Amino acid sequence: MENRKKRTHHLILASHTNLKFKETLPIEWGAKDPLQRGPVVASMTDNKARNAIGAHSGSYTVYRAMSIASGKFPPLHRPDLNNTQSPVPLGPYAQWNDPTKIVSLDPWGLDPGIHFKPLFDKGYDIRPTIAVTQAHLQIPEISQAISQGRLKSDGKVVLANGDVKVTKVAIEPVWYLPGMAARLGVDEGDLRRILFQETGGMYPEFVTRRDLKVWLPPIGSTTVYIFGNPLDLSDSKVTLTCRVHDECNGSDVFGSDICTCRPYLMYGIEDAARTAQNGGVGLIAYYRKEGRALGEVTKFLVYNARKRQVGGDTAATYFHRTECVAGTEDARFQEFMPDILHFFGIRKIHNLHSMSNMKYDAIVKSGIEVENRISIPDNLIPKDAMVEMEAKKAAGYFSKDGAKTAAGLKKVRGRQIDE
Repeated sequence: MENRKKRTHHLILASHTNLKFKETLPIEWGAKDPLQRGPVVASMTDNKARNAIGAHSGSYTVYRAMSIASGKFPPLHRPDLNNTQSPVPLGPYAQWNDPTKIVSLDPWGLDPGIHFKPLFDKGYDIRPTIAVTQAHLQIPEISQAISQGRLKSDGKVVLANGDVKVTKVAIEPVWYLPGMAARLGVDEGDLRRILFQETGGMYPEFVTRRDLKVWLPPIGSTTVYIFGNPLDLSDSKVTLTCRVHDECNGSDVFGSDICTCRPYLMYGIEDAARTAQNGGVGLIAYYRKEGRALGEVTKFLVYNARKRQVGGDTAATYFHRTECVAGTEDARFQEFMPDILHFFGIRKIHNLHSMSNMKYDAIVKSGIEVENRISIPDNLIPKDAMVEMEAKKAAGYFSKDGAKTAAGLKKVRGRQIDE
């Protein structure tokens, strides 16, 4: 807008403890009415209206900042949200109104132009944190499943050319700090202090603005793929097949055979599509937690350490080498993973594609019933990935076949570094 004032170069330091303005809207997390709950305002076009720590776009925030610094991105741009609304009328569901069920995303971040229209009309710059669209998937493993007779083209879910029709949902993280602390069983003050320290003081508001309870962390988003009618997800009588999958770029995208990630993901997609064809609904939730949330650099270092150690890469030392490099076997916190499921109103999963007890326990603890757990079939496990699979079984991962003995784990070997 021509009359809009140019952004000032003056910085308001977070050390100022009283930065609440009349434009700052309160947030009542878990309130049933969206206007009573209040929108999350983290856009930078009006600092007085901001009521959250951080900024939109997750890990892409830094790229946006660099683009603005280079002069290629207008800093005062406001998105034109015309025709961007979801093609599916999702929610609200009962879980949206329970402040304990959803703490790591903002359910009202879907179509805020609808939920908060009166505030838009007043000039508030409220950004979506959830977007829904529809698409076709073209996956080689699905074409193979069709050619081998495991899956058929029905013209609705799986088309004649092998395409799979899906609804896609992108969800940016929005963390309600009191709820996050309660879920972890820690004091909110301690959580805020550690977040401040371990991010190198990136967000001083953690310790200076206790009135700000919502944070948009600079981490990756979550993507959900739905097979069948998305509205059936909230109906416990409709069979739901679900895979909750943590990102593994090497396997998922490039087909690296050191782990089971892509085969298990593709098996879950195939079963989700088949369930939708049989009148049910399928869901794949894809979380950005690369390398057990330790990152890809750490993952590759561990690969080298495993393959170069005395005795080679064995299932017996699989987790040990990760702990030596990273300091822990697994940095993932699955306590917040079920929030995505609650966003869709899910109360029962009939078929869960996951061998991880951490994931299963988190889902069940959150109040979602799991009827059946499905392991990856042995014929889909790459030879080099047997090290991972047998180590996980021995560590307590779900398996109908049981785990090998300590002596047996030593015999399960992977390739060496130069093979």
